[in-house]
Amino acid sequence: MSVPNLKIRGRTLLAAKVIFNFGQSAIDCVVRRITDDGATIELESGLGIPEHFQLSIASESAVLACRRTWQSEKQIGVVFELQQAADTAASNEKASGEHGGDQVVRRQMLALRAALDQVPLGIVLLDPRLNARFINQAFRRMWALSDAVADRHPSFAELIFHGRDTGAYDIPADRIEAYVAERIERVARNESFQLDLRRSKGDVIRMQCTPLPDGSRMLSYMEVTDIVRQSDELKALRDALETVQDGVLLLDSELRATFMNQKVRLFWEIDEQEAAARPTYASLITRARRAVDPDASPRELMGFASKRIAEVKAGDHVRELQTPDGRRLRAHCTTMAGGGRMITYYDVTDLIRNAEQLERLATTDPLTGLFNRRQFLFTLDAEWSRFQRYHRAMSVLTVDIDHFKDVNDRYGHAIGDEAIKAMVSACLHGKRKSDIVGRVGGEEFAIVLPETNLSRARIVAERVRKRIASQTLRVRDAPFQITASIGIAEASLSMAGTEALMSAADQALYQAKAQGRNCCVCWTPPAPPGLAAE
Repeated sequence: MSVPNLKIRGRTLLAAKVIFNFGQSAIDCVVRRITDDGATIELESGLGIPEHFQLSIASESAVLACRRTWQSEKQIGVVFELQQAADTAASNEKASGEHGGDQVVRRQMLALRAALDQVPLGIVLLDPRLNARFINQAFRRMWALSDAVADRHPSFAELIFHGRDTGAYDIPADRIEAYVAERIERVARNESFQLDLRRSKGDVIRMQCTPLPDGSRMLSYMEVTDIVRQSDELKALRDALETVQDGVLLLDSELRATFMNQKVRLFWEIDEQEAAARPTYASLITRARRAVDPDASPRELMGFASKRIAEVKAGDHVRELQTPDGRRLRAHCTTMAGGGRMITYYDVTDLIRNAEQLERLATTDPLTGLFNRRQFLFTLDAEWSRFQRYHRAMSVLTVDIDHFKDVNDRYGHAIGDEAIKAMVSACLHGKRKSDIVGRVGGEEFAIVLPETNLSRARIVAERVRKRIASQTLRVRDAPFQITASIGIAEASLSMAGTEALMSAADQALYQAKAQGRNCCVCWTPPAPPGLAAE
């Protein structure tokens, strides 16, 4: 292409303008050394001039599309582009006798087309018959479309077939024809839509179809690979959170639910539509079905919701909760970026039950359910501390089954276990509510009697002994009875500690054995050496 028949080759033109920014910017310039292909333009400053612009030559009524090839401080070297379009516009303008306003519109249209060539979006303008009136440079690069094909105004179908033939679409071979037909049919419907096109090289192009008033369409193509990948990763994360066994609740800075997984929705009996409405956290924890403080009183339950909201607003914390069906939850609240909160609900019912079971195993005797020796002595230490602090009476009973070895040898260990259980039953029924019973040996038991002096302890001991003796056991329908000897000791300030107190009760027990068994003996401290000599 060449400069139209302007007869200005080699001349210097003093009256010209550089036009850009959609025709909104115009700068006076001087044109030197103009040829068929380009020219040198002088301005006060070349700063801010885009690579593509229009050169308006008033004396020739011409508007030339230019591309900058070099630039100095005050000069720009350009080559002419789209000459034919500019020539046609100028000729039509002369032929029709149109003036000022129409010329400005044409200039702005040329500026718009040049601007669309520079945007990073792929742009295709289709006429009502779906033929391409304009294809910008970004689209040509994006789909490896040659200028020869793009400049002959191909149909939209030809563009789609070009993508198919170059293997651009990430579509299985057996579906490619149906995919192409569907794309063409959808654009033909003249409706607005958006579609993500996944290409064979792994990137994603977002296509937007926009109907225009005259029945034409504008198609835009934008690279969105990173956006789609992040969206895919977010969807994968949400899908993963949907299936985890723990409840997950995400709140924004205003404590509105932005996400709740299936576990949380099932607990609060919320459907997906209600969850999508972003309910407030306050509305969730005031529902009839909710988790609250374990063992909370009715008065505490009244203020639970406001207390829980304050905790979540405060930020990171861990809270133990209990559901209406008795399950235990551990809620972890974590502060998120932007002021939101993530609350995770872990079902720790089995953990707590296991911990309680382990504690029982560590502190109780498996046969009788009483405190074992370790836990009994721990309890005795606590009572001893109170005895020392408040100087209140305290006594201990040691109880031992008489001739227990003979029971085992004669009837077997199973009957021996039954004898032990019978004795435990007698001890539990014979003791007072505040008294504590423990198994401290094979057939030996001990009872702590808080705030009890020796005489009152003897009353309890006699009641226990009589209950033991009154029970009848059977072996193959043959009845037999057991008895027990009981030693009684009262704590005194002269004792060194609980070991001395237990030793005193054991000494009394040995005396009861020596006196014929099935009796109670109280421990008395030995007489001082001086009195013993007298």
